[in-house]
Amino acid sequence: MSAAAFSGAKSGGQAPGLCAAPHGGPDAEGVPLHDFSTNSNACGPCPQALHAVQVADATRYPDPAYTDLRAALGAFHGVAAHRIVMAGSASEFIHRITALAARRGGGTVALPAHSYGDYEHAAQAWGLPVARGIPGAEERPLARLHWACEPSSPLGLPDPALQHWRAQDDRPHAATTGRDEEVLRVLDCAYVPLRLDGFRTEVPHTAWQLWTPNKALGLTGIRAAYAIAPAQVSMDLVHALQSLAPSWPLGAHGVALLTAWVQPPVQQWLQASLLTLRGWKIMQQALCQALGWYEVPGSLANYFVARVSPVAAPALASALQAVRAQGIKLRDGASFGLPGHVRLGVLAPASQQALQQAWQRAIQPMEQRT
Repeated sequence: MSAAAFSGAKSGGQAPGLCAAPHGGPDAEGVPLHDFSTNSNACGPCPQALHAVQVADATRYPDPAYTDLRAALGAFHGVAAHRIVMAGSASEFIHRITALAARRGGGTVALPAHSYGDYEHAAQAWGLPVARGIPGAEERPLARLHWACEPSSPLGLPDPALQHWRAQDDRPHAATTGRDEEVLRVLDCAYVPLRLDGFRTEVPHTAWQLWTPNKALGLTGIRAAYAIAPAQVSMDLVHALQSLAPSWPLGAHGVALLTAWVQPPVQQWLQASLLTLRGWKIMQQALCQALGWYEVPGSLANYFVARVSPVAAPALASALQAVRAQGIKLRDGASFGLPGHVRLGVLAPASQQALQQAWQRAIQPMEQRT
């Protein structure tokens, strides 16, 4: 390993090698007063889910097999409980299934054109090459793992890979030759519950599903996730994936969150929150237009990407630091391969007003220089 790879980049006063990949949310400066940098449901936290977490019994280990929880999740999704695989978080599962792909022979990891950084981070950790933006990349020789996310992050768009996967579902040889066993297709469902267009993502039959309800419930501090194996998957493959997990990937609070997730009152709260988010999103889109930002069209979710005004674009990092000093955090699109852009989670009108005022103060010196 090179010295550069070992030392890593310095950020926020952290020791070399301890700098995490870019993420939204709290940082070295603490919790932002108005945090546009995450995609968490701004109507949250869900009261019922929060109560379940608060009263969870943390004095005992959970059932290591998560028998009742897997049964409840299976019933919620209409699948057999043996298809449910528990995960400590989405990121933990991403790294675990990437490790499985590496153990099965490595090969290319296919990613969306713009995506969550942990997909690539996990591939790099195992020395696997990455191909971006090619829906059919899993057809290449030695490909082992293909990621999709719908709505996508950061753009909130439909993922073109799903259409290709659905076509694969219809291929008659898949069930007889085991061709699909050679490719791990994973649909990240993190934002499926936060679609604001009134539709639901149709999951291809050959895809794994990765669910992380903490965003939809406004409780991102609780790390808990689960995956659903495809109906025709080999149980040997499921067992191989489970064998890579630590004991008790979920603690008592994660169990409480996922148990609450499937309860009717929680789902009713979620549906009501989507109505509120739709209204807030329209207001926030209008705000961005007033600021001279260009919204990348088509987002289906409670977030979107916008290109900032031409005055601010060359010094975007400085502008983001200036608004962060005023208690407002935006997600720099550069980490997604979109320099000059920001991703904005939809927040309440009071936060939007604070953003407008902070941004105008931040760019005023830039305007004066031009």
